[in-house]
Amino acid sequence: MPALCESAAASANMQVDQWLDFSSAIVSGAGLEAVCGVVDQFLSLRTYLVGYKLSIADLQIWGQLQASLQWEKIRKSGKLPHLTRWYDFLSQTSPVKELLEAIVPKKSAAAERVKEAAANKGSSKGAAETGSFEIDLKDAVEGKVVTRFPPEPSGYLHIGHAKAALLNQFFAQKYKGRMLMRFDDTNPSKEKEEFSENIIQDVAALGISYEKLTHTSDYFPEMLDLAERLIKKGYIYADDTPLEQMREERMEGIESKHRNRPEEESLAVWKEMVAGTPAGLANCMRFKISMSNLNKAMRDPVAYRCNLIPHIRTGSKYKVYPTYDCACPFVDALEGVTHALRTSEYKDREDQFYWVLRAQQDVWPGLPWVHIWDYSRLSFINTVLSKRKLTWFVQTGLVDGWTDARMPTVQGVMRRGMQVSALRDFILSQGASKNVTVQEWDKIWTMNKKVIDPVCGRHTAVLKSSKVLFTLSNGPDKPEVMILPRHKKFEGAGKKATTKTKEVWLDVEDVQLLKEGEEVTLMDWGNAIVQTISKSADGKTITGAEGKLHLEGSVKTTKWKLHWLPNISELVPLRLVDFDHLITKKKLEEGDAIEDYVNKHSRWEVEAVGDANMRKLQKGEVLQLERKGYFIIDQPHLKGKPMVLFAIPDGRQKAVIPSAS
Repeated sequence: MPALCESAAASANMQVDQWLDFSSAIVSGAGLEAVCGVVDQFLSLRTYLVGYKLSIADLQIWGQLQASLQWEKIRKSGKLPHLTRWYDFLSQTSPVKELLEAIVPKKSAAAERVKEAAANKGSSKGAAETGSFEIDLKDAVEGKVVTRFPPEPSGYLHIGHAKAALLNQFFAQKYKGRMLMRFDDTNPSKEKEEFSENIIQDVAALGISYEKLTHTSDYFPEMLDLAERLIKKGYIYADDTPLEQMREERMEGIESKHRNRPEEESLAVWKEMVAGTPAGLANCMRFKISMSNLNKAMRDPVAYRCNLIPHIRTGSKYKVYPTYDCACPFVDALEGVTHALRTSEYKDREDQFYWVLRAQQDVWPGLPWVHIWDYSRLSFINTVLSKRKLTWFVQTGLVDGWTDARMPTVQGVMRRGMQVSALRDFILSQGASKNVTVQEWDKIWTMNKKVIDPVCGRHTAVLKSSKVLFTLSNGPDKPEVMILPRHKKFEGAGKKATTKTKEVWLDVEDVQLLKEGEEVTLMDWGNAIVQTISKSADGKTITGAEGKLHLEGSVKTTKWKLHWLPNISELVPLRLVDFDHLITKKKLEEGDAIEDYVNKHSRWEVEAVGDANMRKLQKGEVLQLERKGYFIIDQPHLKGKPMVLFAIPDGRQKAVIPSAS
């Protein structure tokens, strides 16, 4: 928030400038209400933002609010009475009335374009640009729609899963229905309790609520019963064809030699599978659909297979488990799911889903119908969202686990500084379109910046390898402490103490720009004159600088505004860590070997020192290091150990800190 200064004229000009800078934070998004709250508090005893008359600051802030469709909703909520009073008052002043008259026709035209886009929502271009949710689910009845989010507990949630969960929640809420969450735990070889616990944690962090949590394993008894019914009706058959041979035969459309075996034989083999005998372990049960179908997903997929690895919930009770293709339609129907949302990459399996469901309905009377709705998967450049490939990164040690800040998991991107509100807003901005696009990361990080910038505290750091001592001949003989706001435009960020000393540390990159005799500004202190700049014998390295304070000088006349640190023992040792993409290719194609595109320089770090106030900051706090960028604390300061900070991309910078490579 703009601070009050003693000089009236200087104060007014400075406050106007500060409000103009602040206006850039007033944009639609999850952080808008918090930003408006700052202005509301400031206006509690004021008519205008600056002084006692209308200024350009008022017009700028009013214009930013007026341009945001979200502001109207906030205004009507009644939560911000002072800002609303000020906004309504300004709307009646002559300058603003003239402005309104000029923009209303434009706004109406924009509204017409929005209506036109909604009317043409079927066009792929419109859907891609607007991220529309103007989509109707087939046969949806208000109050009766049931969706489900069915993660497999074989890894952590990535942001693609987050999109699936949010879309399921959206449609359930749109139709005043229900959303279920169900763990698809049908493969003991891949599943861990760790994954289940973290998926639940991530779903909660995303603010996603569901009516109840179930597991496919809850229905294992019914699915064993189902298998016998399917066998007796000839819908599935036992097959001991080796796996690789089965794959080749499915590709070529070659029928298994056991495809037409009698149901009695398949039933006998099934009992061996249930018992987990050697004969049973050599077999699987396959759907008998069509080996000549052009859609290879219809070529007799596996329905049940044996696995002796103990299940995370049922232990060694079962030796045979349904595949996802078999379990999903059945359990969806049993639980009353009306609409199953799937990414469009599974479009070719849609016919299979419906064939399997019809077969199950035939042997299980009363089983209801389930509609499939497909949507585009979330894809990013230089990123893999395949759980198999992400598991490979973890198992090879190329990353420090599923929560590594380079991983596209929910916990990975949040560890790097992504705020939940920004992640939710980005995903929801994509809408429920079926158009497949590959997103740039810049957009989501730009949205994240709009959330953190208005509220995060400001601190100062200097790189350890390039700090230069600037000695002030008339500086204070004893350290002097001054209290400053951590964020000049947001009081909620609190205060910080800054120490003035005779010697201060500067970044060598700044000193390289200076000339002897030049007047500069030391931020939050005042002006100083650079008298001498010392260099090494070869003239290539700056070793120090000397000067004197000139506090009566005007900050408006100086070219360079320098951030500095006092030369005191309380400075905090830091490790600043930055990242790049895990893979070097924008989009991996089918057949690309992922190991050929691993980025071997995706993490680097530098040592630095930070201001003494950083000692108190805790893990997970977000801050801005002045002129370096935004960071999140991954490890707080501990005695004998440096504080570790991860750089947060802002959507513009390629790298926040310099890379050795």
